[in-house]
Amino acid sequence: MGAVNDFVTPGGLRVEPTALAWTASRSGGPGGQHANTSDTAVTVTVEVSEAGLPPVVRDRIVAALGPTVTARAADTRSQWRNRQLAWQRLATRLDAAATPPPLRRPTKPRRAAGETRLADKRRRSEVKRRRRSEWQADEA
Repeated sequence: MGAVNDFVTPGGLRVEPTALAWTASRSGGPGGQHANTSDTAVTVTVEVSEAGLPPVVRDRIVAALGPTVTARAADTRSQWRNRQLAWQRLATRLDAAATPPPLRRPTKPRRAAGETRLADKRRRSEVKRRRRSEWQADEA
């Protein structure tokens, strides 16, 4: 996070600050009195439709993660640091969902692969044929 209201993911997506909802709550776990009385855990939620993202990217994120995306951090005793961690986690999830799927180049199996497969089938068939008793082999 550069400026106060500058929310840009490592992949370069700029998220409108108005689309983010920040909530602080008690973190729980160890920490004694500090953890029991301070709202240090931070949850950040982004409304994808209001984030100001390009339509293609927005559709990709909604398809992968849904219309709202949430990240939570309760790692440290500092709310300020947990806000940073929550934003980093959210940004990472958004970037991962926004990346286009890799293009698949259609390939063809090698001729040797087909021949090997058929040879394995013949070998297996022969093994099974030899297991039969003589009277079953005569009927077949």
